Amino acid sequence: GGIGERKERLGAVVRLRPMILNRQSRIRVPTGPLGSFLLDVKRALRLGGRDVTVCLVSDAEIARMNRKFRGKPKPTDVLSFPAHGNGTGPSAANLGDLAIAPGVARRNARRFGRTLPEELRVLILHGVLHLVGYDHEADHGEMDRVEHRLRARLGLS
Repeated sequence: GGIGERKERLGAVVRLRPMILNRQSRIRVPTGPLGSFLLDVKRALRLGGRDVTVCLVSDAEIARMNRKFRGKPKPTDVLSFPAHGNGTGPSAANLGDLAIAPGVARRNARRFGRTLPEELRVLILHGVLHLVGYDHEADHGEMDRVEHRLRARLGLS
């Protein structure tokens, strides 16, 4: 089921593993801890078995996506692509996909005084909040309040 997580059948037990795809080679990123954090975020938001794929991409690739989908011709740190159906109907099992640029994340981490692994976790949380419908550009601070509460709960600065 779905592109977001691989389901492995072990007898009657189905174990869900988050899908973290590393499609860039410039910055070394251990994906195991990011997958564990994604599971923590899904638990905190009570998303159950809904699939989320995180794809780590180059600055050039995220700039291309940002230009194509948002009309902004520059790299960004994270882009969210909600699955069609907005959480209902046949695609309810697939929440959506995130594209994250570790190069941009590393520059932001330095600026904000965080490590790269911390910054990548912040971006996963931020992106998943977008996938579930929050929009900091239009919700009068609601997403920021939820994100700060979850950052504290999940041990992020």
